[in-house]
Amino acid sequence: MGARIRLKKFGAKKRPFYRIVVMDSRSPRDGRTIDDLGVYHPIAAEGEQVRFDEEKVKHWLSNGATCSDTVRKVLNSKGFSL
Repeated sequence: MGARIRLKKFGAKKRPFYRIVVMDSRSPRDGRTIDDLGVYHPIAAEGEQVRFDEEKVKHWLSNGATCSDTVRKVLNSKGFSL
């Protein structure tokens, strides 16, 4: 099983809201998650767009999980280095 840190979409049409989650790399975008790490709300004010638990992210990265390109950009924008 290859764990992957990626976004899971919620929200209404034209009002997206995403959760940053750990999933099996073979599962669909909105499938079953292994762990929730945080949220990404692109419509919110600039300082409130991203919230995540750094300890959980570090834990999953040390256990071999990989980030999707989008999640890598979101985490880097918040100052978290991968």
